[in-house]
Amino acid sequence: MNKEVQQFVDAVSDERRPFYDKLHALIMGLYPDAEGGIAYGIPTYKAKGGRVGLGYWKDGVSFFPFGGKYLDEFRAKYPAIKTGKGTINFKLTDKIPVVALKKIIKLAIEQPKGR
Repeated sequence: MNKEVQQFVDAVSDERRPFYDKLHALIMGLYPDAEGGIAYGIPTYKAKGGRVGLGYWKDGVSFFPFGGKYLDEFRAKYPAIKTGKGTINFKLTDKIPVVALKKIIKLAIEQPKGR
């Protein structure tokens, strides 16, 4: 793992760590050869021309599917999970909808910019 990414991950609080690690493992499980780096101040995983990012906020962990409009279906299906314009902001009490998130990860990595 890139040194900057490792420093960011090491700074994740104990309360967020299990949730953050699950999302990280989900991304790496789909794209084990993804290159890690820091973009926009958060760890970013790049593969096949696309990328996704992981960060955290005061109440949980954020997932960023950069470059595409992949969240409309997710918002409709999971209205209780907080989303932003290009972010899913998971609270630590949210259950990770693994199948839906894998779909978004694949779209963001393999079809960047909504292609």
